[in-house]
Amino acid sequence: MHGPSPGTVSMNAREAASVHTPTRAEAEAAVRTLILWAGEDPEREGLRDTPSRVTRAYEAFFAGYQEDPDALLATTFEEAGDFDDMVLVRNIRFESHCEHHLVPIIGMVHVAYLPHRRVVGLSKIARVVDVYARRMQIQERLTSQIAQTLHDALQPRGVAVVIDAQHLCMTTRGVHKPASSTLTQRWIGEFKTDPHLRRDFWQGVGSSPAAGGSA
Repeated sequence: MHGPSPGTVSMNAREAASVHTPTRAEAEAAVRTLILWAGEDPEREGLRDTPSRVTRAYEAFFAGYQEDPDALLATTFEEAGDFDDMVLVRNIRFESHCEHHLVPIIGMVHVAYLPHRRVVGLSKIARVVDVYARRMQIQERLTSQIAQTLHDALQPRGVAVVIDAQHLCMTTRGVHKPASSTLTQRWIGEFKTDPHLRRDFWQGVGSSPAAGGSA
């Protein structure tokens, strides 16, 4: 993979990357080592190209390190008339990877905001979700990052983000609970202080308002 872009990762990660950014050949060699460690022969016909495939897959899985979510929200529109009600984008499907085991997290994100003078293109909200999802993540941080980025860029009266996701580290290994899912919420501004707004949000996403009636 290419080295992370400045400003898209933590200071510790940037410092680590500055010491030595592995080459593609080094990344492929690491995959061969894992294949050997698992007990297979990386030179077997079916596995011979696997290191290259895995490296290309990682470039897609973690492409979010190369993108700046703030730049996606740089263009906003003030021509929304006097609209100041909730904007809700439901069922944004995402795929991420658990930073503890590097296995998938797959789920849905629901995002809402209360405009203050300006709105943003709806596709940009989905792209912000993708930028953060395509990094090594935990669901709690992913929820907060999406909400805080929208709040900082749009300065709305409120932001709500709810994620409902399955973690393959729970469903395919460890405790093996395939029916389990995890729900995380982040409320900012009026969504945090107004239970009626939260009720409207839950009704909008098709869930019981009682499930999210408290801050």
